[in-house]
This record gives sequence, structure tokens and C-alpha cells, in this order.
Amino acid sequence: MKTEWDYTLLADAYLLRPNYSDAAIDAMLAIAGAKKGDRFCDVGAGAAHLTAMLAIRGLNVAAVEPNDAMRANGVQRTAAMPNVIWQEGTGEQTGQIDHGFDMVTFGSSFNVCDRALALKETARILKPHGRFACMWNHRQLDDPIQAQIEAIIKEHVTGYGYGTRREDQSAVIDASGLFGPVVHLDAGIIHQQTIAECVEAWRSHGTLARQAGDKFLSVVAAIEDYLKRLNLETIQIPYSTHIWIAQLA
Repeated sequence: MKTEWDYTLLADAYLLRPNYSDAAIDAMLAIAGAKKGDRFCDVGAGAAHLTAMLAIRGLNVAAVEPNDAMRANGVQRTAAMPNVIWQEGTGEQTGQIDHGFDMVTFGSSFNVCDRALALKETARILKPHGRFACMWNHRQLDDPIQAQIEAIIKEHVTGYGYGTRREDQSAVIDASGLFGPVVHLDAGIIHQQTIAECVEAWRSHGTLARQAGDKFLSVVAAIEDYLKRLNLETIQIPYSTHIWIAQLA
């Protein structure tokens, strides 16, 4: 299944991306009133970062992922989790049954969908009064190392920006007319990586790859050169997990 964003060449590097904040995920589930055994659909499940976090909390997860390479990594990571099933699909066409889920989640994937269509599809597959949530990990760009990486990127890629992934999602959710009031929550998390792991994670950065085009590898090389010059074995990368959650009206 083809989508506008193709993660095939980024799939293995994506395994080194950080998990979401446990505190943020637990707060989301508390707001939703989720309980063990509830049915979740994780859309754009990728390499199972969110899927696995839901599954270990006792939720039954249908993981929907359009990209074969990403889905293969996700299947492998969750092979020991009997409460996870994988299927091909997109945010706009999940292939799931009507009114089948207590909650539908988009982990770092809502921005690569037609958001209005994805919200309609979410409403179709949710049970009455079910919940929608979308989330991203945002690097804290005021951290000195991350600020320098941003400077390197913008030196190489004119007009670089993060698009809708760093926007407040409340307006698009409200505009759908399908959901009640939107709750936004966030929590910090520190992700520690070796320099090699950090560079490999940048090789999974779909937004950078898309905007940098044929400059992508040279930008990653410049980031790698900077990080190596720090003479550190590991670095701590501060993130904030941002989640928007709303109940089906």
C-alpha cells in the first residue's frame, strides 16, 4: 500500500527513535477511562513504539501500518505480545470494522494523513463515545546540543520547518465537528543515546528526508560530524511528549 510518505528506507533506523513518556501515556489512558482488555486501534503504528506501550498495559491493539518494512519491524518487536495484531491500512482507510474500538491512537502519524479524512475514519471505527488521540515527541530545541543541530539543518535546508507535527491539533479536531472538547497534555522525557545511535536515529527522520531531498545524507553527515566533535560517548536528548485527546460526540 503506497502513501505519500514512504518510510521504507528509514524503517530500520526508526527502531532507535525514543518511546513516548510513560507519564503522558498513563495520563491519556486515565482521561480516557481505559481498562485492561479494551480494544485500541493504533494507526500508523510503524515500528510499534506506541503499540507496545499500549499492549504491555493490557490493552488489545490492532496495529495498522501501510509500509511493509515498518510493519515488519513492528511485527518482530511485538511477536511475544498475543494481544497485538497487525494489518495493512492508512489513517484514511484503516480497513477496520465499524464501531469496533474503544480508542484510536495516532503515534507520530496524524501529520502524514489527510487529517480531516482520518478523523472521519476514526469516528467510523470508534464505539459510541470512544476516544481519539494523536501524539508526537518534540525535541526540546532550547537544549544547547539540539539548538546546534537545528542550526546545522537550517544551514543546509532553506525554509526547513516541521509542518503540522508541531502545531496545536485542537483546531483541526474541533473543525471536524465529530468530537467533544480537546484535552492537550504533555510530559517530559530524557532519551539517552550513544553518538552512533543518535546519528542512526536521524537517518529515520521523515520530515528532514522529505525536505532535504538529495541533501539528506549530507545533512546527517554534518550532524554526525558535530556530535563526534563533542567527544562524548553518550548524550541526553530532552523530549516532550505532546498528546491531544478528544471523545467522540
